[in-house]
Amino acid sequence: MADVPPARVPLGSSSPLASPLYPSAVYTLPDLEALDRIMNAEEPGFIYARDAHPNARELAARLSALEGAEWSIVTSSGMAALSALLLATTQPRSRILASNRLYGRTSQLLAQELSRYGVVTEFLDVNDLEAVDRALDKPARLLLVETVSNPLLRVADISNLAKLAHEREALLVVDNTFATPILTRPLELGADLVMESVTKLIAGHSDVTLGLVAGRGELLPELMQVSSIWGFSASPFDCWLAERGLQTLEIRVRQASHNAQILAKWLQGRRGISRVLYPGLRDHPDHRLAGKMMKDGYGNMLCFDLEGGREAVNRFLRQAPGIPFSPSLGHTTTTCSHPATTSHRYVSPAEKQRQGITEGLIRLSVGVEAVELVQAELAKGLA
Repeated sequence: MADVPPARVPLGSSSPLASPLYPSAVYTLPDLEALDRIMNAEEPGFIYARDAHPNARELAARLSALEGAEWSIVTSSGMAALSALLLATTQPRSRILASNRLYGRTSQLLAQELSRYGVVTEFLDVNDLEAVDRALDKPARLLLVETVSNPLLRVADISNLAKLAHEREALLVVDNTFATPILTRPLELGADLVMESVTKLIAGHSDVTLGLVAGRGELLPELMQVSSIWGFSASPFDCWLAERGLQTLEIRVRQASHNAQILAKWLQGRRGISRVLYPGLRDHPDHRLAGKMMKDGYGNMLCFDLEGGREAVNRFLRQAPGIPFSPSLGHTTTTCSHPATTSHRYVSPAEKQRQGITEGLIRLSVGVEAVELVQAELAKGLA
């Protein structure tokens, strides 16, 4: 005998303040006509959670509003978001232009995985607009950049890149993970598609793995199909947690950016540090662009180079346990990472040298705690 669905508890005139969680993998329907209406988008509804579910739909709607997008789709990770986007927009012999300062796994996806399917990627310095203009003389499907590059924090001129891309009928795709829509809305600057690793600052508590693609135009059906067929769908529980994180997103991003500005200045000139990289510092090569493009803050991410390389990094990590070594970013409290052995571990030594990713480079994801506490812990690590 088939299981009988449990009776629903009536809510009456009351409604929950927090969004409900819908963990169901499958939904029941009264008849075939109802199924057809949902499948044909004639009425709202859900059938199978891999295709769509209420928690992903609600999170996507809220993120669309933040991004200034017409639509959004939530995926199981940031890499799933990027993969879905690329699968939906390219085909064999498509040409991609990409920043040569991308997150390590993104570079691997482009250079290794997509090349197996006949997609060609050319990497270039997107801060050199003349080089981008020349590269676009040859037809390209899309131009992929990061608002703020991982890990060395170069800032992309999204408005001018969008203009160059659109003059040659290419799409501009922006990974906005470091900035979030609180500091920068790439779609409003001319980008066609924006992706986010929701895992990071947007969710904000290191207990979620999600990604996002947001945009305008008619690409959503193709993205939804790719996400379902390739299994990139997000879990209801993670979407529910991420929606909770949105309630404090602006407060967290602005406070963490404020703290990062103070810490970057404080780290300059400290003994044992050869350089400090932060867009809010006047000596950063993109300081003026960041001030123009980013709203009321330069982000929570900063880098500093320790004299003494790997050995110095190990001493720092052991002497400053209050700043956890955590190869991610965006937590409510301050954490650090070592790009040479984590995010860019599989990048060749020559490419690390070209980018300036040294064995002494530490990437700091600044949190919202009292900045004096972070300074004290950094001082212990630098002692």
